[in-house]
Amino acid sequence: MRFDFMATKTQDGILLKTLLKQHGISKNLLAKIKFDGGDLLVNGSKQNAIHRVSEGDQVTILIPSETATVTLKQQEVPLAVVYEDDHLLVLDKPAGIASVTGVNYPDSTMSNYVAGYLKAQDYENQKVHVVTRLDKDTSGLMLFAKHGYAHSLLDKMLQKKRVTKRYFALVHTSDQLKQSAEIQVPIGRKDGSIIERAVVDAEHPTAKFAHTSYEIVKTQAHFTLVDIQLHTGRTHQIRVHFAHLGAPLLGDDLYGGKREKISRQALHCHFLSFKHPITEQEIMQESPLPQDMQALLENA
Repeated sequence: MRFDFMATKTQDGILLKTLLKQHGISKNLLAKIKFDGGDLLVNGSKQNAIHRVSEGDQVTILIPSETATVTLKQQEVPLAVVYEDDHLLVLDKPAGIASVTGVNYPDSTMSNYVAGYLKAQDYENQKVHVVTRLDKDTSGLMLFAKHGYAHSLLDKMLQKKRVTKRYFALVHTSDQLKQSAEIQVPIGRKDGSIIERAVVDAEHPTAKFAHTSYEIVKTQAHFTLVDIQLHTGRTHQIRVHFAHLGAPLLGDDLYGGKREKISRQALHCHFLSFKHPITEQEIMQESPLPQDMQALLENA
């Protein structure tokens, strides 16, 4: 894969590796280019990373193709593709499917499905790059990168909170809920559990700052539809924060929600927006409420 940059006035005289770092080329990617069949070109001629560039130089990087991850199974199943270009892939994940393949979920995962999709499309890069993941029983939009450079740029955007993710959740109605509010309380591991998280004191050894915004969309007799934005990405953050307000998600029996009306936590990532890391185009994708959550609203 080829990417081109032009050296600017402020980059005149700097090392090629410094210019590339300014464009998000990591040391690992630079090593991959050097040792795995890539090239660095300046004005069409091969150069090494310590070459000094001049204003107006045309810099080209040729990144070698990425082979399939051997630990993933290339499972070909129909996918709900919401957006795709040469660099990115956005999918609408159904509930009940794990995002990432591992010991607990060796088969039928989104990462396996994407591996199968890349193989079926015979794409140059076959490695799966999961950028945003969802809990197994959470549905909605998932973002994948189609090569390591895009993945690295997107990771930096996530760290700088330049990717907006919003969720719809059906929660048990609580008098602690306001029309709109910010939840800013730390989350850590629940004592005695390796799975559960809880709101903890800031001095707790596992405490991490967590920030969630929400707005009520609709209130029914026994449950409320809320539109949520995550500002941090802690494990089970939405589930823990709303349980803390006495409003656990419907179906989320791990955190006090009831499963009488829905068999999974009623959580759906419905909105994803960011500036494209390569083209700088504004990307905004949406996903409607899934059938099980929509049915609860209609039948309440």
